Amino acid sequence: MKVAIQGERGSFSHEAAERMLPKCKVVPCARSVEVFDRVESGSADAAVIPIENSLAGTVAEHADLLVERGVTIRAEYRLRIVHNVIAAPGVKLSSLRRVLSHPVALDQCRNFFRQNPQIEAVPFYDTAGSVKYVMANHLKDAAGIAGRQAAREYSGRVLRAGIEDDKQNFTRFFLIEKSARQGRRLLPRGADKTSIAFKVRNVPGALFKSLSVFALRDISLSKIESRPMRGRPWEYVFYVDFLCGDDELARNALRHLREVAEFVKVLGVYRAA
Repeated sequence: MKVAIQGERGSFSHEAAERMLPKCKVVPCARSVEVFDRVESGSADAAVIPIENSLAGTVAEHADLLVERGVTIRAEYRLRIVHNVIAAPGVKLSSLRRVLSHPVALDQCRNFFRQNPQIEAVPFYDTAGSVKYVMANHLKDAAGIAGRQAAREYSGRVLRAGIEDDKQNFTRFFLIEKSARQGRRLLPRGADKTSIAFKVRNVPGALFKSLSVFALRDISLSKIESRPMRGRPWEYVFYVDFLCGDDELARNALRHLREVAEFVKVLGVYRAA
């Protein structure tokens, strides 16, 4: 099974993919949009994407792409994230002038940069990719922030381990597949969680009415947030996770929601991690 990820081998997405699908063949992609392109075109059977970090919040680009593209969430996984400063052998922490990593990873390590003001935080396209770049270019004044797997993959040396701001640092990953065009795809066994996106009309009480469809049925919401709607300034899409699978209660709630919302998209029904 071919599984696309955004980033290089040794990245956290790579680790999550191997844990979710131990026998998969990982296909690294340079950009997130390429991951979704591969799933929709069929050149990858599935993809594993980070969707939310417990410190940095939602990965906005992936949230937008889940609405825009013809994909569905099949599973979720929570991975404990430990960030490490990784450099070439022989390089010392005192020699560093810049540290590269994915912007979301940098955002999880703010305290490290406050404590080391001489080091510049440099955004890079991937965590493991930053280590690969540092090693390939034999940089002596730079390092990457990534997991230990990246150090093993590219023969780097960990200069400082566990630099994330909080040890309760987790990233939630989604396994996504291409949406079924005809019929209904069998749901994962034990599916008990649903992710949706919807937009309400700009009238008084619209959001209250939308959320009441869940409250009236005692359906618990585990997450709700809004994102700007692309191409429609100052209009917003609401993302909701609720703790209910594809049963009569959930179907009735979604039917009711479609009566009061401008649009509703079910992003996936899956088993809660």
